[in-house]
This record gives sequence, structure tokens and C-alpha cells, in this order.
Amino acid sequence: MARRGKVKKGRPVNGWVCLDKPVGVTSTQMVGKVRYAFDAQKAGHAGTLDPLASGVLAIALGDATKTIPYAVDSEKSYRFTVRWGEQTSTDDAEGEAIATSDSRPEEAAILAALPEFTGEILQLPPRFSALKLAGERAYDLARAGKEFELQPRPVEVRRLRLISQPDPDSAILEMVCGKGAYVRAIARDLGLRLGCYAHARDIRRLKVGPFTLENAISLDILEQLVHNPALSAHLLPVETPLDDIPALAITASDALRLKRGLPILARNGQISPSGSVVCARLHGKAAAIGYIEAGEFRPVRIFNIPSGVSQSDVDYT
Repeated sequence: MARRGKVKKGRPVNGWVCLDKPVGVTSTQMVGKVRYAFDAQKAGHAGTLDPLASGVLAIALGDATKTIPYAVDSEKSYRFTVRWGEQTSTDDAEGEAIATSDSRPEEAAILAALPEFTGEILQLPPRFSALKLAGERAYDLARAGKEFELQPRPVEVRRLRLISQPDPDSAILEMVCGKGAYVRAIARDLGLRLGCYAHARDIRRLKVGPFTLENAISLDILEQLVHNPALSAHLLPVETPLDDIPALAITASDALRLKRGLPILARNGQISPSGSVVCARLHGKAAAIGYIEAGEFRPVRIFNIPSGVSQSDVDYT
């Protein structure tokens, strides 16, 4: 007897949820809560937020998981507190103090140092990070007391500015950056540069590409609306992180060809340079992401055909 295919649990929900993650929970836990609230079959997130950090956590459901790489690569912004006088093992308030100083920087010294951490810089990731070494997470190795070495990586910090100094022991900063930059590393390295040691506190992510605090739902509201149809009002379109990718308008016939993994002609003067990443859209909805080659659009990631499109829509003439 032939085996039956594995039955997927949940509903085929497709879209993005912008969650305002609270302090004290992991990003993985939040993905689980969102998936449960929507009763969704599949979920993932676009960039980990540490348990002690809060703010924008973009969570993809269903077909939206195919667009996660584009959200991960998008611009991010943070507001955080640099606590002077103490470097910790985790570069935040969770770790143990490993170096201390009675020195405190003046505003002029902070402002003078910030440009050194702006632009294309080499940054050493925190030892307690999600980076993998030989298949193991750095934070797992660190917690186990194992010896390992991380290498500095190039990252882009597009803007780093001082917001205020509430007291001599702390400064509040805002950072706008690209993929892979660590707020904790900025605080640590700024403390080393100023000769006073430091770590990051009160990290809050304000933005991940098009996902902002203004369109975020709180965990409290999410839990109030579990399995409630009203929750759909907080579901953002699958194509939300694709706004910066050139769009190719397609027909229903094109959409069905893409569904079968076949290339289509890039028509109507919408041909981008060969090799360009393009989003094929039917009636404004994402149908596939792919690239242009020899005047054709070749799909790489294919989405569900927008509702209302069927074989009868295809024009064979």
C-alpha cells in the first residue's frame, strides 16, 4: 500500500506579520506564537532579535517565507543605550563583567569617535551570537566554555548618532545599518575606543526595511486575537519586502507557465539588464521572483497563483 503524503497542520496563510517583540522572549518563541495565532502551516522570521532586545520582528507566513532573504538584506535601524564603565561577556546586560573602568567620556569625545564606526567597517561579532562555526552556534560554544575564534566581518553602518546623555554613565544612540551589523559590538568597540569599556542595554529595533513600529502589532493584541478573523487585518502582503525589486507585469497565461517552472518572455519594454533580479506580478500581486536572461524571465522562487486565476484564463491564440 502506498504511503499517504504527510498532512500539513494549519491553514495555508500567506503574508507578513510585523510584531513588536517584547523583552524577555526569543525570536523563535515569537514565530511560534504568530504561527499559532494564525493557525498557519509555515512560518519564519527575517532576522533574530536577542531576548533582551525589543521592537520590530518581521515574521513570514506561508509563501512569504520565500521572500525572507530580501527582508534580511534590507536596511535596519536601532535605538540603544551604551552603558559606560563595564564590558560584559555577552556585550549586553545579560553577561558577567569582564572589564571595568571609572573613566567616563565627555560628549565631545563621543561625537568625535562616532565617525570611526560609520560607513564600511570591519566588525568583530559578539561571542554570544547566532553565527555558526563548523555547524554549531557561537552562543552554544560560548555557554559550553569552549575555545573558538570569530573573525571580523565587513558591515555597513549608514548612520550612527548620539541622541542624548541621560547621565554620566550612559548615552543613547541610534544606528541605521545593513545586514549583519551588531549593536552590541558597536557599544563594546566604542567603549574600547574611548578607554572606558561599555556594553549595550535597552536595544530596540525601529525598522526592518518596510516593517516599522508604526505597522507593528503588540504581543498582547496578538494573543487577544488568537484564531480570530479580525487578526487578518494585521497580515501584510507577501510582496511587502519586494518594493525595491523591479516589477514585471505578467498575464494570467504567464502566471500559469511560471507555476510549472517555465520561463516567460519579458515583454512590453520591461526588459531589465541580463542577470537582474525581478519580481513578476499579476494584477500587482507577486507571482514569482527570478532573473532576466536573453529577454526571458526565469523563475527561481514561485508563489501561489493569485486567487481567481485558473486554466480557463489562459489565452492560447
